[in-house]
Order: sequence, then C-alpha cells, then structure tokens
Amino acid sequence: MKKGVLLFFILGFFFFRGYSQETRLPEEEIFHSVSSHDLLDYAAELSSAPYEGRLSGSPGYEKAARWVALQLKSWGIRPLLPDSSYFQWFSNPWTEVLDPGSVILLPSKGVARTTRRVLEFPEEFFPGSNSASGKVTGEVVYAGFGISAPELEYDDYAGLDVRDKIVMLESGVPYSKNDSLLKSWEKYSYHRYKFARARELGAAGLLYTGLVANPNTSYLDGFVYAHVGEAVAGELMKESGHTYASLKKEISQTLKPNSFETGRKVTIKAKTRHFGENRSCNVIGMIEGSDPLLKEEALIVGAHLDAVGHPGMLFPGALDNASGCADLLGAAKALASSGVKPARTIIFVFFGGEECGLYGSRASVENPWWPREKVLFMLNLDMVGNGKGFFLQGGLSYPAYLEHFQQVNNEFIHRNLRSSENRISYGRPRTDSAVFQTAGYPTMNLWTTESVKTVYYHHPLDNTAGLTPEIMEDAAKLIALSLLRIANDILL
Repeated sequence: MKKGVLLFFILGFFFFRGYSQETRLPEEEIFHSVSSHDLLDYAAELSSAPYEGRLSGSPGYEKAARWVALQLKSWGIRPLLPDSSYFQWFSNPWTEVLDPGSVILLPSKGVARTTRRVLEFPEEFFPGSNSASGKVTGEVVYAGFGISAPELEYDDYAGLDVRDKIVMLESGVPYSKNDSLLKSWEKYSYHRYKFARARELGAAGLLYTGLVANPNTSYLDGFVYAHVGEAVAGELMKESGHTYASLKKEISQTLKPNSFETGRKVTIKAKTRHFGENRSCNVIGMIEGSDPLLKEEALIVGAHLDAVGHPGMLFPGALDNASGCADLLGAAKALASSGVKPARTIIFVFFGGEECGLYGSRASVENPWWPREKVLFMLNLDMVGNGKGFFLQGGLSYPAYLEHFQQVNNEFIHRNLRSSENRISYGRPRTDSAVFQTAGYPTMNLWTTESVKTVYYHHPLDNTAGLTPEIMEDAAKLIALSLLRIANDILL
C-alpha cells in the first residue's frame, strides 16, 4: 500500500514536471511575441470612426464584433458555441442620437442679470443617449437623487410638484458605505428607476448632472433629457441661494432630502431614433485543452467590447474598453501562436451590452456556454491601458492562482503588482465580473494603477492619446503567461 502511494506521488511529480518543462520552454517566445505596437493598433482600430463608438446593439458594434471574430479565426482560436459560431446573441434595444441637440438656459423672470444662454457641446452638456426626439421647455426643479423610498424614510419628491417641469437629478444614491444597508438602496440606484419615477410623477423632461455619456438609461416615449456638467447645475440653482457641491455633500451626509424649485427655465431639444427590437452579441473563442481530463476545466478571461457610441459625436472608448480588448487580443494571439497546448481549456470572451446594463455577462450566466462547476475562475479586464502598475482584485482569495501571477510578474514583468480579497459588494453591480460572482463563479479583476495620463470617462476625449502602450504590452504578457501556467498546473 505504501509503495503504491509513493509510486503515485512520484508519477504525479514527473507528470507535473513534464507539463512544467513543456510550458516553460516557449515562455520567452510568448513574452517577446507581444508587441505594444500591435496592441495600440488593435485599440486604434476599435476606436476608429467606422465602428461609431461600438454602442451595443448598433451596426457599428456588430461590425466591431465581426472584426474581433475574424482576428480570432485567423489565429486558429476556435468558436466555442454549439452552432460553431463565435457569437452569442441577446436582446439589446438601442437609440441612435442623430445630432447633439441643445440645452438652452432661459432668463429668470424679474432678474436682470440672467440672460438666455445656449450651452456648449460637449463642454457643458451631452445629449441623452436614450432621449426621445423632441423639444421640451419647463421650470427646473432640483429633486436630489430622485428617490422615493418609504421603507428608508427618504423621499426626494416629498412636497415637490414636478408636473410638466424639468427635474434635475443626481445619479447613484446618497448612502455610500459598502455594508448591508447599502443593499436596501440598490434598487433605487438604477438610472431606469429614476427616469421611471420622474415620469410617473408627471415630469416633462430631465437634466442628469455629470458629464458622463450613459446608454444604461430608459427610453421613454416623449421623454426628453440631457446630461449637464456640475458647473451648469450650480448656475441653475444659484438664484435659489444654494451652492451645488455643498448641497450634494449635505444630502449625502445627513441622508435628508433638500429639493426645491430653482426659479430657472430650460429648453431641451433632442433628435434621436429608437430601435426597440434589436440584438447584440458576445464574441467567444477558445483554445481547447490538450489533456483528456483537464480539458473539461476552463479558465475564462473577458473584456467588454462595447462603448457608449456616437451621442452627438464620436466617443471612441479607447481606454474604456478598447484597451482591455486589445490586451486580451494580444494574449490570445500569443498563446494561440506559441505551439503550446494548455492542459485546460482557455476561453476568451468579448462582452457586449456592458455599458447598457451588463446584458452580455447576464446572457452568459443565464445561458452558460461552459458548466459553472468546471470553471476555475473568470478574469475580467476593464480599462487596463493607462498606468504604471497592476492590481489583481480578488487574487488574495485564490492564492494558488495569485502565486502564478506573482511568479510571472517577478520573472518577466517587474512591475508593482498588488492584490486584494474578494469582498461582497452590496451596491449595484457595475462590472461583468460582478454578474459572474453573483452567479457563483470565482472571479478576479485586473486593473492598472498610477495613471500616467488624464482619464476621460465616457467622454469624447477617451481616445488612443490617453493610452500607455507599455502597460498594455505588459498586461497582455502577464495574462498570457499566467493563464498558461495555471492551465498546466495539475495540482490545482
């Protein structure tokens, strides 16, 4: 019996060493095959005008998805889905913004120093990504976070008449601690709730504070809205004696609403076309494992392919998230071209619909293309293209996987690599990995740290000039080599 156990461990040791030697011989070749020039080219391609900002559901997004699938096919990365297709389709309505429209601040009655002012696009306002077409003029009322939550004894609309008026709202919720109480606020944090509540109370239109283009909102027939910067919000409430920044801070600190009529009027114009019956897709490819048993297990690495589209002008979405897709493409090509077959299967996913409400990742867990119990982990890449170091969120919860990332970094990359445990997030899910985590998958996220260039979030200046190709190259190398080592580690 003892001889049998000893023989088992000896054979296992040499089996593992065989995989280790086979894996490590071409690692330098994989390392040197990843080029920052290629990655920047991928990001530049995806950020270019023909893809129209890659808004999920739009023809531009589908064109980008087909371009990604073509790259995977050219490298010999196989389709995963049963129909031998790279595309997992799901429902995805979208709205085409035909021109920027306008936001006009009208003079206050009886106040000589206020004049009619047309806001500048894109410096002061963005058109609503899901606004209805039309024109609306009305008095502006500030309704805080736009929440009516009787069970939380909180109501921004208490004593406020918003019928036929334009409400000005904050995104998010006033409660910010990540604890169990935040869970009670979650349903009120969704943009669609806020829009529906304003419409239910008779509002004619809406101004959303913050210059952030956002397709994760509601299209409501006849309901016109736009986004305005915080300086504009402050200008609109100046006549009422409030200061915007201090007011928002006060509401969040006290959890007491402070809503009021601003005494100003605004006209919002929008020109859009809505496509309610439409679809989008995830792009999925795989390198099948070579071991007869271990190939049933899979490592998933994903990045969202979509961005926020063309709301009045091109929003390229270079950092968010052409960078993550470029890193993933670089790692996929390096692995597929190396000639080394991983023991386990490696799956590459380019998610659609992330910006619209995590549609693609939800489709993946609701209609899984790999058994959940056979997935070692899902690694998510989002905005991995500007910085000096790396942060592997969730790595400390999976030390056997983290060890491989650390070893690869120490041997090849030599950048600062920090990590953390996976903690429960009680707020609204904001990433594709959060959807997988909620569904029971082990998840990790790779981020960059120490930004080198200005980050423009959901903004027309999110272009390739904001990328640091060197960190993208190292990200692709770190991903490719770590995945290969984990895929070939038979002791996991």
